[in-house]
Amino acid sequence: MTIHSDHPFVPPEGERDPLRRLRGRLPSPVTVWTTGSGAGREGLTISSLLVADGEPAHVLGLVDADSDFWDADPDTWVVNVLGSEHRFLADAFAGTAPAPGGRFRLGSWTDSDWGPVLADTAGWLGVRRVDAPPRHVGWGLLVEGVVEHVEVGAGEAMVHVRGRYRDIGSTP
Repeated sequence: MTIHSDHPFVPPEGERDPLRRLRGRLPSPVTVWTTGSGAGREGLTISSLLVADGEPAHVLGLVDADSDFWDADPDTWVVNVLGSEHRFLADAFAGTAPAPGGRFRLGSWTDSDWGPVLADTAGWLGVRRVDAPPRHVGWGLLVEGVVEHVEVGAGEAMVHVRGRYRDIGSTP
């Protein structure tokens, strides 16, 4: 067996998708969308989202069409904004890290009218799905909801850039 310094599943430099490489250079917020209550809770890490201010404000996100989150067919959900202390939780909800006993055992959660809220989140939104059905955009489903509730937490948000979580630092 030989140990290489390169990642074994990353294509060689000349074979990499240029759109994916460019998209990876755009900072994305790290959020966990949650829905349901009790044993029916579902959640998914989502970084492809847009919050549009207005009367009413809207949230648009690209959700994996094969995810358990979308199987729950949520009418309402919570957009939990994660901070740097939530790196492992983000990976667990993305399905890339183990979560013995379930993902909702990672962190402290409370129920809201929209779904589970992470106790020490950098902020969260309570969202209600609009009547328009989600549609396929790229490899995901474009999901739209109306913002019904906003909470701003004390922490700073974390972003995802070039395959890694980064702190954006404190603001003045």
